[in-house]
Amino acid sequence: MKNKVLLFNPRSANGKHRIPNSILQVGASVHGQFDYVFIDGNLEQDPWETIEKYLKTGDYKYFGATVMPGPQLRQAIPYTKKIKEIYPHVVTVWGGYFASNQYKVALVSGYVDYVINGPGDQTFPELVKTLEAGDTDNLVLIKNLIYRDAQNQIVKTVVEALLDQDTLPKLPYEYLNSFYPVRNYLAKTFMGQKTLSYHSSMGCPFSCSFCAVVPIFNAKWKGMSAARIYEDVSYFKEKYDIDAVEFHDNNFFTSKKRVLEFSKLILNDNISYWGEGRIDTINMYSDDDLKLMRKAGCRMIFLGAETGNDAVLKQMNKGGTQTGQMIKDFVLRMKKADIIPELSFVLGMPAKTEKEVYDQILWDINFIKEIKKINPDAEIIIYLFSPVPTVGSELYQQILDAGFSFPEHLEDWISPSWENFDLRKNPLTPWLKPYMIDTIKNFETVLNGYYPTVSDFRIRGYKKQLLQLVSGLRYKTGLYQYPYEIKVLQKIWKYRQPEIEGFYSE
Repeated sequence: MKNKVLLFNPRSANGKHRIPNSILQVGASVHGQFDYVFIDGNLEQDPWETIEKYLKTGDYKYFGATVMPGPQLRQAIPYTKKIKEIYPHVVTVWGGYFASNQYKVALVSGYVDYVINGPGDQTFPELVKTLEAGDTDNLVLIKNLIYRDAQNQIVKTVVEALLDQDTLPKLPYEYLNSFYPVRNYLAKTFMGQKTLSYHSSMGCPFSCSFCAVVPIFNAKWKGMSAARIYEDVSYFKEKYDIDAVEFHDNNFFTSKKRVLEFSKLILNDNISYWGEGRIDTINMYSDDDLKLMRKAGCRMIFLGAETGNDAVLKQMNKGGTQTGQMIKDFVLRMKKADIIPELSFVLGMPAKTEKEVYDQILWDINFIKEIKKINPDAEIIIYLFSPVPTVGSELYQQILDAGFSFPEHLEDWISPSWENFDLRKNPLTPWLKPYMIDTIKNFETVLNGYYPTVSDFRIRGYKKQLLQLVSGLRYKTGLYQYPYEIKVLQKIWKYRQPEIEGFYSE
């Protein structure tokens, strides 16, 4: 057979090796229809060697890669380019939110043939079947597809309504196990010894103008039923004895009914869980609901606080009812419920003047300190604002007006100045000046010294006490400049940054 499929998950980080759910989902979509193999760049010493081993057989006609911005581009770009140069007959298909948001630069590169725009559960198998039939005129009928036609014009097909998640085929975990032992993906985290990464829903019902999934899902959300999730969790409990689950949904807590149903199902299984949600959504849960979740194992929730400034929340098009006061009230509720709120803040939004940009940064730093006073266990993750092309939003226009633009060539995305862009640590935004970045980073160093993250295994006991002692004076007096003594200790003890590394141990 000369029509086999190679599914590639480019390396996303050095330490955390989660189950590659994205390529598993694509595998599930063609399972039993086409022969396919998995290659996980996280677990291969030399992924290119493995890719080439398959391609040299001449049996593989389709190369599919999931591509997130940031680290995954370091392998996705050069490998896809190499494949086109050495094996020009191989059809290259990219999915993932980098591909969906930056489809023009991907397709113009000449080595990405097709982009799956959002979920590919039906798109990918239909694409392969259509190409196998040589029926390229019908490509336009396939939903969620972006490609160049015979006239070299970019065609973006109709976006498919989100599918009923319970009707999708189960992920081929047993098949993955024949390539990489699944137990190797069940890592130790602060929540448990064997943590499963799981995806239970698609999309998000909100349209924040700084979020990368908004252009893909257009404020739509569809989740698996609690029973379907529990079926998979039970499988992993029985087969691998997992004791924790990370839900990597964009918004796990959208449906209160589903969350509470799942919590009841998992109540006596001794499994901790973590997920991402919105403050104004979970704030509508009752105290009893939160108690049930905690009893069922909900240890921590990742929440986009973004800013305590109501005017800036509006600028971000955060939607919903979130306010600065609500954030304060909510972290207190979480303290009483004994669930750790993991709050992300986005600093460095554009404003009319340089002074306004800096004043807002200082304002948010003080707000973060207020949050810590209310609930010292609240985890704080600080990001520098990185523009996302939600074309048409007011914020996007402000970004353009301020002189920001994305790379025009695909290779530029892996140049040193851009490769850390999506980790929101290396801004190329013209309004954010070096002294502003220094202020943010120095405050972050002092904050992490005075309040080391609870999810770090290394900072315990005397190490934690020494860090807090060294950082305390700076934190209390606001003297954040040149915190070298804290940085030295953090380097020696390899302090872990959740915003970059997740919370897996090494």
